[in-house]
Amino acid sequence: MAYFDNVKVKDKLYGLVFGRGKVSQVFENSHYKMMVKFKNGHEVPYTEDGIPGWGNFKKQTIFYKDDIDLTDVDFAPVTKVLSPKKIIKLREKKKLEVRLPSGVWTNCTKCVNGYIEDMLEAENYHLFRKSLKKDK
Repeated sequence: MAYFDNVKVKDKLYGLVFGRGKVSQVFENSHYKMMVKFKNGHEVPYTEDGIPGWGNFKKQTIFYKDDIDLTDVDFAPVTKVLSPKKIIKLREKKKLEVRLPSGVWTNCTKCVNGYIEDMLEAENYHLFRKSLKKDK
């Protein structure tokens, strides 16, 4: 049984990428189970397992609002604003994190290139940071 087998229109959800949202459509006989409209206006299709049709996420990124525990999620503010040159260098080394619209930090390799390029062009350098994970 999948997580969203019994999803209904207007169910309140929380996505790790875009934050709060509501189910706007439920699909039958489709690869995607539902369409979710987020507070910021984005609409994203999701499978019955909560995998989005946006980016290259391979695990569940959306949950029922009452089911998710955000105590272990990193919402910390950026401590040092990076230069564009440093952002590009960290991206090439795969040590760059980006702040998603929900406020969650994630590795840049999980985001579509267009999102990162848009943030760079808009000079939103405060939405990037060096990865906090230690190298092994």
